[in-house]
Amino acid sequence: MMMGKHIRLERLINRATMRTVIVPMDHGVTVGPIRGIENMRDMVNAVADGGANAVLGHLGLPLHGHRREGRDVGLILHLSGSTVWSADPNAKVLVNTVENALKFGADGVSVHVNIGAANEAEMLRDFGEVSVKCLEWGMPLLAMMYARGSKFKSETDPDGVRHAARIAAELGADLVKVNYTGSPKTFEKVVAGCPIPVVIAGGEKLADERLVFAMITDALKVGARGVAVGRNAFGHESPRAMLRAIGAIVHEGATVDQALRILREKSAAGASGK
Repeated sequence: MMMGKHIRLERLINRATMRTVIVPMDHGVTVGPIRGIENMRDMVNAVADGGANAVLGHLGLPLHGHRREGRDVGLILHLSGSTVWSADPNAKVLVNTVENALKFGADGVSVHVNIGAANEAEMLRDFGEVSVKCLEWGMPLLAMMYARGSKFKSETDPDGVRHAARIAAELGADLVKVNYTGSPKTFEKVVAGCPIPVVIAGGEKLADERLVFAMITDALKVGARGVAVGRNAFGHESPRAMLRAIGAIVHEGATVDQALRILREKSAAGASGK
């Protein structure tokens, strides 16, 4: 089944650059229909047109918004869930299966683990079970690994992020998504300690696109293999233009200034209907 993994991974990663731009859209379960993902079908078309390699979401994504028209894009089905209304929002539980992801034509699945959370043990157990199923069925696995708990100074704590990334590799993930640690020097150690491709999380919505582009550029310089950017993509006033600018950085080596120019030009073209 390793051949199956290889084939499916090629739908999620650019073959030429071996990098990826993923747009997570699983927020509907966690926080509800926030700006940008009220209509998933329209947003999937927008980010696909912008050049995203894959979108990521819960079962509602293939049911209500994926691959109906326009440019094709890879699909990662998210298997973990919790809501902000929970007594412990960090306690993720499995809400779907690898087998069901196969039935829905997914190219990969993802699980979310919060290292340091009260129910870390249960999340690691679930991760392990999903990983074994992914090996059995030839399904790529993206692990979303976060350092969340009282023992960490912050979610970007370099030691916590480095450990979280390594856990993903040790338990069989094919890709891992982690927070950027804030500097190339500290993030280089995260990448060096992880034998699978590392992508950075886009994080909270930022008002200044330059900060987003600079974070991505700095991470790529020290070995990151791409980005999983949600709110800073679908929450932007011009998601297509934002994804084209991010794609230019990830796949073409564009600088921050070049990306800003692409964003302005594509945003203006979109506003004029071109």
